[in-house]
Amino acid sequence: MKSILQKTQVILLLLCFSLPFAQQRMKLPADVLFYMEINGKQLDKKINWEKFNPILQEVTKKRKEKLSWTDYSKTGIKYDAPQYHYASFNDSVKAYTAHFIIDNKEKFQEFVNSIKKKGLENSRKSNYSYVSLDDDIFVAWNGSRAVLKMISYDKPYKDNWDEAAVADSAAAVIDSVAAAVVDSVAVDSTYADTPEKPFDYKEEIQYLKDDIKYLKESIKENTAEIEKIQKDIKYLEKHHQYPEEKKGSADKKYEEPIVETESLPAPEEDMEDLQIPESDNFKKEMDSLKTEKFKMHRKLAEESFDQYFNSNLELDVPAEMTASRDAGSDVFVYTNYGSLANNGVYGKMMRMYEYGSLLNSIYNSDSSYNLYFDKDKVRLVNNYQHKNEEVQKSVEGIYNGRKNKKLARLISDKSIGYYAINVNSSKYFDMMYALMKNAGDTGYQKETELIMETVKIVLDEEAISKIAPGNGIFVLNELKSKTVEYTEYEYDEAYNEKEVKKTKEVAAPDFVFAFATENEGYWNRIFNLLATNKKTAKNFSKNGNVYSFKEDHNSGFMDELFFTVKDGIVYVTTSVNSLHIENQGQISKAWMKDSTKYPASGRFDVQKLLAGLEKEFKSSSERKMLDLVRKNVGDVYFKSESKGNTIQTEIDYSIKGSSENSLMYFFDLFDEIYKLNEADKKPPVL
Repeated sequence: MKSILQKTQVILLLLCFSLPFAQQRMKLPADVLFYMEINGKQLDKKINWEKFNPILQEVTKKRKEKLSWTDYSKTGIKYDAPQYHYASFNDSVKAYTAHFIIDNKEKFQEFVNSIKKKGLENSRKSNYSYVSLDDDIFVAWNGSRAVLKMISYDKPYKDNWDEAAVADSAAAVIDSVAAAVVDSVAVDSTYADTPEKPFDYKEEIQYLKDDIKYLKESIKENTAEIEKIQKDIKYLEKHHQYPEEKKGSADKKYEEPIVETESLPAPEEDMEDLQIPESDNFKKEMDSLKTEKFKMHRKLAEESFDQYFNSNLELDVPAEMTASRDAGSDVFVYTNYGSLANNGVYGKMMRMYEYGSLLNSIYNSDSSYNLYFDKDKVRLVNNYQHKNEEVQKSVEGIYNGRKNKKLARLISDKSIGYYAINVNSSKYFDMMYALMKNAGDTGYQKETELIMETVKIVLDEEAISKIAPGNGIFVLNELKSKTVEYTEYEYDEAYNEKEVKKTKEVAAPDFVFAFATENEGYWNRIFNLLATNKKTAKNFSKNGNVYSFKEDHNSGFMDELFFTVKDGIVYVTTSVNSLHIENQGQISKAWMKDSTKYPASGRFDVQKLLAGLEKEFKSSSERKMLDLVRKNVGDVYFKSESKGNTIQTEIDYSIKGSSENSLMYFFDLFDEIYKLNEADKKPPVL
């Protein structure tokens, strides 16, 4: 019994000591501004590989190098497993990373070997292998996981916008990232979480071998270019002109053999006789820079791979990034607009201005998207949330407006689409106050607060909101053909300019824009002023209670605009007949219901829209493309409302055609467009 207790104590002790060394989940870099999850379990069921695979083969067959891979449905990647993608950037490094699950390591290696550069060997590490697909693209894998990484490095410039950086000249001048590569030390604090490893001469030998292969490829490219230039020089010396080019070809045709000329010098020979030493030095310098940049990319990629494959191969994603994720969506995306606006060059540029922080405060928000490929439509649901709670509440207040059914009556059966809002306009003041208050220390914080208090005292928010409470609608009824005049300039043989008047057919919109008001007198006074003022009366006129605006010439898209105020509604329209809607059908009634249901909504019939634009497509190929698109497009509908602690906007696109689902719909449409373009490129049969 005593022996059992002692063994148990030893095991527990070992477990306690091993816990700190257990593999942890890999944390996302702190500067991630884009994160995406692909629900492979659902998407794999919606992809028809029998259709999709030939499309990929058709697109890739035109590459200069013929790929040996033909079946993209069998790359070794487990397509019915989740995928994780994220992008990050700082002052010097921009990186895009994708994580995949592998179900067939041999197939995956075969696929990688088919797309990597010729001659490059896979680099082997203790627990993974990796290879560069290009100068800035790397892929690493083990038996169950694969990581693709695209990296771009740019040496950071001296920060002229940051006063702290200017004061600290040493910090501004030293490029810590570049210095780290020269000294073979970990680079960039964002990517330097792992401890420095001891020097491995075998690993360094492999680096040098890779460098040799990379430089040899550059030599081949430069040698071919040098030989081409040498031929041009010899031809110019003899003929005093470049050789004639074949029609339809970019290659120079050397009709006459070059005789009595010295043999061409080898690429490694001295170029002084050819009088291009400066060009040669420039190429050498560029090759050197290219090599150093490749070393940097490889160093960053390898450190990232080490960090991932030394973890438990799971990503540790912050909860705030996935707060709005729907497990039923096919794709989930998170974007950090605050980091996009406040970091990098844009954010530093804004700090140059006294009130630049106000703009940064406006963008300080997160957005997430759930994408659904349903059978009959594509749905995109966006959740927006400002990072400041006070600002977010003021935005939500705007979305709590009253409904106005009078505006919905402007929708008719002939309408192409509409956009309607039912918001609380008085809350815009609260939002602006909150943004200014939370903009941070602008250098004039006390002055800003005083201005805000003065605005609150001077402006009567309630009175202003009665002018336009926040209910409005724009209805596009149809697109009518209109002949307009325009001027072109032609030139004779002596380059004398001559004006030529021409006409063309354009699509003119027939629309009505209307919004509610509780102060009709205010708008009537504005319109009356426009009709009586000496300068504006030339174009504005009044007929009863209808005001009109007409241009002096026939070059615009609209002949005349009409303005009127009636029953608490201000109207702006291209036709007075648009104000009298009769005999609304089931479709327009459904649109009317949606227009009053949400704070913001809209719908457009894309087929009707393209029908109105028909005359804009002149050539035969353009009309074929128009017919193809019209056959496949559907309706676009969106709605936006305050939901929970976010502003949620849903966009739906209904599909037409015989596709299995909305995902394959886009592939089928792309395939048809691709084939149509290829057919147009073929010469006509005589």
